[in-house]
Amino acid sequence: MKERTADRDKAMSPLAYNNQLKAIHRWGLERPHDLSVIQQPVLVANGDSDRMVPSKNSADLARRVPNGELEIYPDAGHGGIFQFHRQFVETAVEFLER
Repeated sequence: MKERTADRDKAMSPLAYNNQLKAIHRWGLERPHDLSVIQQPVLVANGDSDRMVPSKNSADLARRVPNGELEIYPDAGHGGIFQFHRQFVETAVEFLER
């Protein structure tokens, strides 16, 4: 983290952080959407130690989409596709070629 030293994003303001939390809370109270209407294949990728989007949520998403496919990266967090970028690219290319 923080490898980039130039052109970094500005820090999130307390107001923006609070608004993001409110939005997440409101979203969490919504009834689940009917994902069975999504007909195109969907690749869901996540790390097994993601604190922002728990792996069980990714598994649920992949299960609820008729053509869902789940890829979980071991010992990875929210940036699992970056931590395992080579594997992810191979998986994504193969997925897109089908």
